[in-house]
Amino acid sequence: MTAKIFIDGEHGTTGLQIRARLAERRDIEVISIPAEKRKDPAARAEFLNAADIAILCLPDDAARESVSLIDNDRTRVIDASTAHRVAEGWVYGFAEMDQAQSAAIRNAKRAANPGCWPQGSIAFLRPLIGAGLLPDDLPVTVNGISGYSGGGRTMIEDYEARGANAPSFMPYGLTLNHKHLPELQTYARLAGTPLMQPAVGNFAQGMLTALPLQLGHLDRVPSGAELHTALADHYGAIEGGVVKVAPLASIERTPDIDPETHNDTNTMTLHVFANDARAQALLVAVYDNLGKGASGAAVQNMDLMLEGL
Repeated sequence: MTAKIFIDGEHGTTGLQIRARLAERRDIEVISIPAEKRKDPAARAEFLNAADIAILCLPDDAARESVSLIDNDRTRVIDASTAHRVAEGWVYGFAEMDQAQSAAIRNAKRAANPGCWPQGSIAFLRPLIGAGLLPDDLPVTVNGISGYSGGGRTMIEDYEARGANAPSFMPYGLTLNHKHLPELQTYARLAGTPLMQPAVGNFAQGMLTALPLQLGHLDRVPSGAELHTALADHYGAIEGGVVKVAPLASIERTPDIDPETHNDTNTMTLHVFANDARAQALLVAVYDNLGKGASGAAVQNMDLMLEGL
């Protein structure tokens, strides 16, 4: 039997990307609510309950409402909003985070899609803390830049209208209270709240996140090779994973550190740079904010859930 997929919010940025990724699929049936009934709770409830998997591409409150409209124990949910990322009973939808995570998603009734910003840092921190190379009380600062599509339809329209006059680099989150901080702290397994300093660039999509590490104060200072080996071992053991670790290299620059490198793919590449003499390291993740950071991750999670139907 062909699985029915309902994208609640299919006309938003993430929803449109998911719909495009599913357009050529013949193993599923995408069911769509008529445009005039998109805000009708009764109509939404009908489609949510008819779906085998519902993918929510909505603001947080609307996503919570959608979940409340499901009155059966069959419909499985992937929520792309922030609403349920650290909620009890929801599985975090980062399949490569642990060796057992893809199985947890496969069997989940409720999965919360990761946010684009914390995902790169979690990809570094969780394995390195788990391996004992970094302590969980490490003071963490995350920097990075994302394409303007990460800001949703309003920001996309603003940047495209302003063209070359749009800001080439615009830091935000300057209250130091980014909405993804609970998610980053929880799944990186940090004891304290990290500092996140995101920025938007004048390009449509793609992103990189950078995690600078001052290691000299640690009781045991890991080398760059040790950090790299731990990451390579972790992701090398994930069957079917899309997170790759670049070769360890001592270089001044590389064209691979470009936020648009993996656009329109689901790949994430992790880079390790280090100066062992100074006990410093820089970890850089490159991925597509609309791919592994949003719609690509949702489709990856959907495919895992389909295996569990």
